[in-house]
Amino acid sequence: MEILAPAGSPESLQAAVRAGADAVYLGGGSFSARAFAHNFDDNALREAVRYCHARGVRVHLAVNTLLRDEEIERAVEFVRFACTLPVDAVLVQDTGLLLRLRDCAPSLPLHASTQMSLHTPQGAAAAEEAGMARAVLSREMTAAEIRETRGAVSIELESFVHGALCMSVSGQCYFSAMLGSRSGNRGMCAQTCRLPFSAPGGTGHDLSLKDLSLIPRLHELEDAGVMSAKIEGRMKRPEYVAAAVSACRRAADGVEIPPRLLENLEAVFSRSGFTSGFFDAPSRSRTRPLFGTRSKEDAAAATGAVFGELHGLYREEYPRVAVRMKLTARAGKPVTLTVTDAEGFSATAKGAPPEAARTRPADPERCADQLKKTGGTPFYAEKVACDLGEGIALSASALNALRREALSSLLTQREERPAIPFSPVPFSAPAHPAREGALPLRARFPSARLPKEALRCELCCVPWDTKEDALSRLIEEGYSLALELPRGLFGLEREAARRLEAARRAGVTHCWAGNLGAVRLGRELGFTVHGGFSLNITNTAALTFYERFGLLDTELSFELTLSQSAKLGGLLPRGLLVYGRQPLMLTRACPAANGPRGCLNCHQTGESPVLTDRRGVHFPVQCTGACSEVLNSVPLELCDRPDELRWADFGVVRLTCEPETEWGEILRCCFAGEPPAGEWTRGLAYRGIE
Repeated sequence: MEILAPAGSPESLQAAVRAGADAVYLGGGSFSARAFAHNFDDNALREAVRYCHARGVRVHLAVNTLLRDEEIERAVEFVRFACTLPVDAVLVQDTGLLLRLRDCAPSLPLHASTQMSLHTPQGAAAAEEAGMARAVLSREMTAAEIRETRGAVSIELESFVHGALCMSVSGQCYFSAMLGSRSGNRGMCAQTCRLPFSAPGGTGHDLSLKDLSLIPRLHELEDAGVMSAKIEGRMKRPEYVAAAVSACRRAADGVEIPPRLLENLEAVFSRSGFTSGFFDAPSRSRTRPLFGTRSKEDAAAATGAVFGELHGLYREEYPRVAVRMKLTARAGKPVTLTVTDAEGFSATAKGAPPEAARTRPADPERCADQLKKTGGTPFYAEKVACDLGEGIALSASALNALRREALSSLLTQREERPAIPFSPVPFSAPAHPAREGALPLRARFPSARLPKEALRCELCCVPWDTKEDALSRLIEEGYSLALELPRGLFGLEREAARRLEAARRAGVTHCWAGNLGAVRLGRELGFTVHGGFSLNITNTAALTFYERFGLLDTELSFELTLSQSAKLGGLLPRGLLVYGRQPLMLTRACPAANGPRGCLNCHQTGESPVLTDRRGVHFPVQCTGACSEVLNSVPLELCDRPDELRWADFGVVRLTCEPETEWGEILRCCFAGEPPAGEWTRGLAYRGIE
């Protein structure tokens, strides 16, 4: 099993390699989902790759942020440079970059970042269909869900084994963007969730989870089908990296982990200890053990003595690379030592001819024992063959010098690897035609009780669990319907397929999909699929990707400004949210269940609990599928800006916690281009994000 370590700096990279990591993941100067890590400029990246390859460690380059049109080509050029080094894989989130790299470098292994929100068999299958070599699974998956996903694909699966647990499903958090214009999808997360947010009966930090640790259960992950165990922490110190890697290395090798190492790992960084997260499928109604904060006691445990002890884990090279040695010594000829590794690299060192033995001649076994002393290097001697002539003498110092010279030469050779072929392929897309006439509206409803005003909507999205007879009735009444699939389909994919089949029997042939797996599921079942905002489409190439992947049309990311959206090209019809509370988080651990009573059964009572921040602002929480959504405190409103929406093919009205008695009036105002009553916001439509 691959132990994959974070490398947020050259010091952390060295700590990971020397502690026994099989691979590291790191970011360059741009386009990395950890923009505040030290990261690597081009020269540092080149040296990092050489250092790792010489020692048999793979390098995965994270180019895993969402990109805008003006950034795509720079990202492609950066990956082109990375292919010359070459890196061993590139992690991507943006489907536009994915499209471009598949064209330019078809042999480059691409890994689907966890930011792509892949958490179902169809999600992993979609990544495989798109040309990915590996899918990094969502942190929230259970062992059973991972096992089911493994059975659906042939690509590699990677899963987190240790480190921070985001409250939100990765790629589905917009909290930092909405509150501070710093997007987590672009590597700028301000960790808003670690601030005080209070749920009814909660702890006061009801968006803060403990750190994950499955290190002692690594083989359970492997049995479930994971081949790469990922350690989170590109923002953390080298000592943390070394401790996590060392513990994982022992677990993977079946060696007992010293209790002291686990204690130090918790001391160097934890949030009220560790949790197994969702691996054991905790009940949604009882998730309080998952929550925790970084306390004063936690910080105090990270003493200088602990760091000093952990520093000892990476003072020396880790002997990873096996070599075969051949020593040849004959009277009157130079002594030669040839070392060869499994990859075919070979180096030879030559010394002076051997002297005649005065007493005891050179012994093959003793010479082999001396040559095996490779300590302080990344090599170990797998086999040593000694071809010695009669009556010669070989000193230990002479053998040591030969070994040092040969291994040093071999290490230098191993730094060089052939470049990955990269052929620039131009990308172009036609300008998107401007719409004529009034903006068509679509509406999303939290129930199937639609107001008569919704008859004017070109599409009405209703919940995925709407009964078949209710769907039939609405169609008979003249409503155009689509079934809205949950963004969080953890463990629900088969049920979703059954719901879609029932909807088709009722006459529904359209569905709304908010993640890559749901798009593929709807498409495979013969539905016309409409993409949601949570596909995080921010550039023209991404629109082209989804056009080829089978979408009829899509919503754009609401992290784009109106002017940025207007400039996107391509023929795939696109729209945007024009009214409604924007989801700020999609979370499997419901914050409203972090109280003594657990789940508040709000999906049955119809009353949305709220989170309250330190300024007294309220954020509603609603159940949806296997997850909960944390909604913005006020709705977005753009209906009164028709002249700035000429580029849009449709607008979306998203009703969530508004009283059912107000739905009709809200729709009337939206059709009339009037702001509905009450407080509202322009969101990111003008101020944008970093």
